[in-house]
Amino acid sequence: MSDSPQGASPAPGPATAPPEPAPEPAPRSDALVPPVDPAPAAGGRFEGRFSLRRGVSLRHYAARGTIINAVFLLSLSLLGVVRNFLIAIFLTTRAYGIWGILVVSLGTLVWLKQVGISDKYVQQDDADQEVAFQRAFTLEAIFSAAFVVLMLAAIPVIAIAYGQTAVIAPGLVLILVVPAVLLQSPLWIFYRRMDFVRQRRLQAADPIMGFVVAIVLAAIGAGYWSLVAATVAGAWTAGLVTQHASPYRIRWRYDRRTARRYVSFSWPLFLAGLSGTLIAQASILVSERHLGLAAAGAVTLASTVTSFAQRADDIVTSTLYPAICAVRDRTDLLRESFVKSNRLAIMWAVPFGIALTLFAPDVVTYVIGEKWRSATVLLQEFGAVEALGHIGFNWDSYFRAKANTGPLGVTAAVMAVVFGACAIPLLLTHGLDGFGAGMLVVILVSLAMRGYYLNRLFAGFNILRHLVRAIWPTLIATVPVLLLRMAEPRHRTLLIALGEVAVYVGLTIVATIVLEGPLLGEAGGYLRRRALSASAAEPV
Repeated sequence: MSDSPQGASPAPGPATAPPEPAPEPAPRSDALVPPVDPAPAAGGRFEGRFSLRRGVSLRHYAARGTIINAVFLLSLSLLGVVRNFLIAIFLTTRAYGIWGILVVSLGTLVWLKQVGISDKYVQQDDADQEVAFQRAFTLEAIFSAAFVVLMLAAIPVIAIAYGQTAVIAPGLVLILVVPAVLLQSPLWIFYRRMDFVRQRRLQAADPIMGFVVAIVLAAIGAGYWSLVAATVAGAWTAGLVTQHASPYRIRWRYDRRTARRYVSFSWPLFLAGLSGTLIAQASILVSERHLGLAAAGAVTLASTVTSFAQRADDIVTSTLYPAICAVRDRTDLLRESFVKSNRLAIMWAVPFGIALTLFAPDVVTYVIGEKWRSATVLLQEFGAVEALGHIGFNWDSYFRAKANTGPLGVTAAVMAVVFGACAIPLLLTHGLDGFGAGMLVVILVSLAMRGYYLNRLFAGFNILRHLVRAIWPTLIATVPVLLLRMAEPRHRTLLIALGEVAVYVGLTIVATIVLEGPLLGEAGGYLRRRALSASAAEPV
């Protein structure tokens, strides 16, 4: 529930470094040749942001951080998926629906608070970074206090809107998460320094504590209170350990000029958060009012399960953002990092999304139970939505790094309009299946908007040409599964389902290694601490 920690530091960063030589003309979008930047001397021009060991380039540092974060955070994300499925076993659909109302009504309001304070902190280059952090923390504290007042006012309104007074007590308890998240602000410091190991160790306290509390309480019959208690316990555990590890003192420092800079950067992000909040709120509210509380639970389940794939986005985006800020004036490096990071993320995220589309009926039958049968098609549609949504997933990081956040607000507003014009009417006329189809339309419009703005940022850029090879492994694995289903007996068994899963996973891995071998080899070289070789300059 916190801003993704991000930050920047003083001289001699990009803002004060001597002008870069004019970049080479952008290569064709179907044959990107990444430039090989020499490793700077120790410290180099990134001194004040992060320290590079002698002989280690920024790309080596960032790529290795991405891989380390991927292993670390995907493990925690897997823990979250296991928790969600176990909770679905213990909780009734009605109890899960109550939790869904709380998550969407209060959790999505957090988007309104996440107005980019941490993003701007990472992006700035102030001379005194302790003062810069204290000013950013002060603004975050102000927004947090306002958010507490908003939540107190919103809880009764939510109860009336949904006709569920049961949300009042747990909603009030969940307000305790807000000050705990504020205590986690020092994570921005480690994030800005690209000290990912320390940052992730501190963040791990939240999901680990939350998993233990949620499962224990759910098993003894605490219902949705198990999730409420887990959320509060996890947030406070992470907040306290982060405060203990903070290298800077917490101090109140309000500065008007700093506030104006942050507001200018953040208002489009506020608009994006508002649009996302409206979409999420309307999804649950209309589902509950039109189809019942069980339908709201189904929408919540589909969203939480598919959020596992989104973790791949978060991993890559959070790792690269400080490095992107450091080289924000080098369009060639920005372009290369965008292409490679997208291809790496899609290797994981697209297979996961399509797997959910293929095997959602089996998940219902053999894992979470027949009580979720009505959510089967919705799970399949959300799997496709997640797969498509990963194309160009981290485009917003590049606009944030350049302090050009306007396109983010415009895109979010357009998505909200399309959602209201398409997804909601289909929900009313065709139920949950229609809602999933409407969300597919929303994500397609979002892709068109991303493509438009990326073409302006990277002249002549066509993202689809760069991502075709990353999507091919999933296609190669999907076709045999569909052929096997045409020949399978009428009665589908667990053994048949597991066999198809094995075929899908195995073919995806083999096809990925064959088709994306050079890129995987380069990434593996970074992990093994080898400097980028000349062969890495070949087209990939």
